[in-house]
Amino acid sequence: MQSRCFSRPLVVFAFCVAVGFAAISNPAAQAADDEWVQLFNGKDLTGWKMFDPPSGNFKSVKQTKNNAGKVTAFAGVEKDKKDGTAGKEVILWQVKDGMIVGGGPASHLFTDVEAENFHYRVEAKINDKGNSGQYFRTKFGPGFPQGYEAQINATHGDKIRTGSLYMPNVKEVLVLDTAPHKADEFFTQEVIANGDHIQIIVNGKKTVDYKDSKKTYTKGHFALQGHDPGSVMTFKKIEYKPIKK
Repeated sequence: MQSRCFSRPLVVFAFCVAVGFAAISNPAAQAADDEWVQLFNGKDLTGWKMFDPPSGNFKSVKQTKNNAGKVTAFAGVEKDKKDGTAGKEVILWQVKDGMIVGGGPASHLFTDVEAENFHYRVEAKINDKGNSGQYFRTKFGPGFPQGYEAQINATHGDKIRTGSLYMPNVKEVLVLDTAPHKADEFFTQEVIANGDHIQIIVNGKKTVDYKDSKKTYTKGHFALQGHDPGSVMTFKKIEYKPIKK
């Protein structure tokens, strides 16, 4: 933020300083300046939700809330076993050290927000042999939801790596064999979706530039994927910028 307060009287200068500090402490104010909308506030899961139950592995979802009544974690309650033993609670998504961390059996964390055309960016990392995804234009629902997925995968057995648009029958959108980042290494993945035109960019390098003539998905939620019990995915930053027609 560029300041011109030094040419003003002291009272005005003090006001400008106060406004400057308010903008720094208020992410929404900063987002308004450059049109980026922060989907994660760094503190809790406000603006996020899970389908209940998230998949056939679970019978319900439980929330953990902080003293302010804000959700900080979602746990899946597993189905009761055949011998009558009650199903365990498994933490699927939580805020930890100012980041969203996911793990456990397959599940998806959805935004309340729905969008049509946008620039969508995450700063994330995935563990060794882990598998995740950056979903967009996605339908809120159980299991693996309907929607586009920008893959997040450095070393998983699935050879469709980060930087791919997960449409297995369309070869030109798959980046195979080698991920553009290492396991347990933070990277930035961006999606630009404008009409039928979809681009994916990883660490500043474009990996996909594709026009979906079928216009398979046109509007929906953003979502984060937990693919399997061995995967641990961490999201430091999640944001989007609407593209106005």
